[in-house]
Amino acid sequence: MLNITRQGVYYKNNAFVPVQDGPAAGLPSRSEAKKGTMAWSILEAHNTSGSMDSLAIKFDAMASHDITYVGIIQTARASGMKEFPLPYVLTNCHNSLCAVGGTINEDDHVFGLSAAKKYGGEFVPAHQSVIHSYMRERYAAPGRMILGSDSHTRYGAYGTMAIG
Repeated sequence: MLNITRQGVYYKNNAFVPVQDGPAAGLPSRSEAKKGTMAWSILEAHNTSGSMDSLAIKFDAMASHDITYVGIIQTARASGMKEFPLPYVLTNCHNSLCAVGGTINEDDHVFGLSAAKKYGGEFVPAHQSVIHSYMRERYAAPGRMILGSDSHTRYGAYGTMAIG
């Protein structure tokens, strides 16, 4: 049988117990319970503001692929960037030297390689790896935080908070 629960629950003694706003049945309050989650501990460890109400997050690594990295790097350069502030992986797994809309985009790859050399990033050549596989194998680990430039950067199964 399937039961739909429209409120938060704890799992205790082989049963789901509804979350209460105050201490009940030896369970923490809702506001205390969230502090015991993996997400809270990762955010807290990566917050530089000193306040969990106003986060200022530092990431362990970031990644982008050949559809997005040209614009990202050009924006960073225009903002005065002199080097990548953390490990930055540039993969070439989306427009891999093929005709897309009648254009050949090897110039994007040359730009990515030169930017990685100039600013200190990691360049993954075309046909070597997909952004997600590379980041999972190289940077995802429990308690880490990764920023990616696409909508499906996620490594929660590894205990990594990744935002894309």
